[in-house]
Amino acid sequence: MSKDHYESPLASRYASEYMLHLFSPDTKFQTWRKLWVELARAEHELGLPVTAAQVEELSAHISDIDYDCAAKREKEVRHDVMAHVYTYGQAAPSAAGIIHLGATSCYVTDNADLVIYRDGLNYLRGELCAVLRNLGKFAETYKAMPTLGYTHYQPAQLVTVGKRATLWMQDLLADLEELDFVVDNMKFLGCRGTTGTEASFLDLFEGDGAKIDEMNRRIAAAFGFDKCFAVCGQTYPRKFDSRVLNVLSSIAQSCYRFANDLRLLQHDRQLEEPFEKNQIGSSAMPYKRNPMRSERICSLSRYLMADAMNASMTASVQWLERTLDDSANRRISLPEGFLCADAILRLMTNVTDGLHVNEKIVDRTVREYLPFISTENLMMEAVKRGGDRQQLHEIIRENSMAATARMKQGEPCDLMERLTKEPAFKMTPAEIEAILDPKLYIGRCPAQVDAFLAQARPVFAGASAENVEINL
Repeated sequence: MSKDHYESPLASRYASEYMLHLFSPDTKFQTWRKLWVELARAEHELGLPVTAAQVEELSAHISDIDYDCAAKREKEVRHDVMAHVYTYGQAAPSAAGIIHLGATSCYVTDNADLVIYRDGLNYLRGELCAVLRNLGKFAETYKAMPTLGYTHYQPAQLVTVGKRATLWMQDLLADLEELDFVVDNMKFLGCRGTTGTEASFLDLFEGDGAKIDEMNRRIAAAFGFDKCFAVCGQTYPRKFDSRVLNVLSSIAQSCYRFANDLRLLQHDRQLEEPFEKNQIGSSAMPYKRNPMRSERICSLSRYLMADAMNASMTASVQWLERTLDDSANRRISLPEGFLCADAILRLMTNVTDGLHVNEKIVDRTVREYLPFISTENLMMEAVKRGGDRQQLHEIIRENSMAATARMKQGEPCDLMERLTKEPAFKMTPAEIEAILDPKLYIGRCPAQVDAFLAQARPVFAGASAENVEINL
């Protein structure tokens, strides 16, 4: 790429080689040619005037695309599909007269898109599963490590580091389920004519509708689809594009949530994303360890969530059997959506594979707030020893306010020292200290992690993406 021309950062910095190739001109136009081959093959097998030799010649020229010829022809005719029909005919002259027989442009454009989107979703599935596997290992490792929980980003009851990871995983698993639903319910457009009526094929097959259905079944099967849309206009329903971008947006939402939580925890020095030996955190502040990968995940996720709006707006203004105001938008919004999702998941794979827990900071934070968290248990134990619950509650309230005021002045929490001196509790310092074991306050976290992983692992255990390396 010339350095005096704009190029998308998704292509130059973030997306994988696989995804860049999937949305490349080569993949697109070779898929067009494969579609023309399968159309010709089905027409030959079903009795139309297409010979086996013509099918074979078309098959022999799928990859040798003369892009200069296609560009020159498109400039003349102002139609990209017809430019490629002409170019294909130049490469396979004996078959030039039967290429695209009975079809309209959307036969190649829409069906090729469906093939590419399916392959893209399957690749993203592998990347999503890689993230889930990383988080699963992390959750299991830290399933019993107490950490301060937060509601409203204010200190709350204890959870565990591993249990928190399952919250991130649960969101991503929902995305995986949605992705699988979208892929499992994909349908092929087939070859349906200019308004979806198959009128051209009704004429070619002399009114034999069964042959038309069989033709579409054969073409769909050649590309791995077992169903066609029951009815359509000229294009496949643009609601499907909305479904695709919605699942990509859903993945972005979950990744944003994870990365944003990590940024908060890194600010508190409890958890950190990977930081390379020679990585520079700031040009002006050499000591900085900015969470740049998590910030990038959030940044790209915002773009993808906004990108999903394109498909819903397009789906709502299709104008009867079709309009062309979808074309320019789809050329950008769908490929960029896939490249962006790919970039996000590659970053997620890298970050989740190298999460670092600062265990002493986590423990110190727990113990700073544990005196307040443990007061209910302390009160219940004192009641067992003959104390008055209401009196004990008031003593705890007064001393908690005093300890909090002291902490706001930068002093350490002295709540337990204060309560030790209160005769109403009838407890020794050692007995009070025993109540301050963080593991007493994590509830069923370890068991919840085990149960969650037992249920979730079979869903994401096997899949993998070909390449989840990232370029930092």
